[in-house]
Amino acid sequence: MTQRMDDAFAATRAENRPALVTFVMAGDPNFDTAKEIVLGLPDAGADVIELGMPFSDPMADGPSIQAAGQRALKGGQDMKKTLELVRQFRATNSTTPIVLMGYYNPIYIYGVDQFLADALDAGVDGLIVVDLPPEEDDELCIPALNKGLNFIRLATPTTDDKRLPQVLANTSGFVYYVSMTGITGSALSNPTNISAAVKRLNQHTDLPICVGFGIKTEADAKNIGAQADGVVVGTVLVNAVADSVAAGESATQAADRVHTIVRDLARGCRAAR
Repeated sequence: MTQRMDDAFAATRAENRPALVTFVMAGDPNFDTAKEIVLGLPDAGADVIELGMPFSDPMADGPSIQAAGQRALKGGQDMKKTLELVRQFRATNSTTPIVLMGYYNPIYIYGVDQFLADALDAGVDGLIVVDLPPEEDDELCIPALNKGLNFIRLATPTTDDKRLPQVLANTSGFVYYVSMTGITGSALSNPTNISAAVKRLNQHTDLPICVGFGIKTEADAKNIGAQADGVVVGTVLVNAVADSVAAGESATQAADRVHTIVRDLARGCRAAR
């Protein structure tokens, strides 16, 4: 698997803090703005970047991330441009891991073998494909792992002990614990429940456990980060882009909005332990 991912979590462990995993939509609201946002994320405090692959029919996304995907598609974003965004990021950053997150359809249309080759060439470190269960591992997961890409799974409060080994069997990089049932952008879960869930997952895997859904503020990042190896934040960042678009702001102003929030969240992560 890619060394960048292991190195990133080793670094945050050495600093005794959770990793900050930030999600933004590739191409939202256009390529240039997204590029400015993504290029500035590491300096703002992001340890891992999740880059959404825009798709016309998302199933698990809340209204904010759905809208981000629609803005990106309207702006002309496609898979080739998403990989180009990664390539341009890698021109100046060789250390921060990038995970592509989304649905299988755009990858299937692109062609699995071609996609994996192009993703590796661009500098992608891992994939989160939310609509491919473990039963479909031969479709993308196994080929991705064989190429050296991390394949990151989601576990939820409804993933019981009988199901967990199957979910974790071909998982690498980290485990994304979705801290509630429902869509992205919902309310924050109880930290006590999250602590118990992380302990349960740790009995099944040595991989870092990153917790997402509902984390919006510095205080949230601090509270959840005390329990987890990483905190995943997305909705509040794509909402900042939406606010910037509504205000008619420039790419730089949009990026500033996002980076300000990321700096606050990073401060929460540093204060978590």
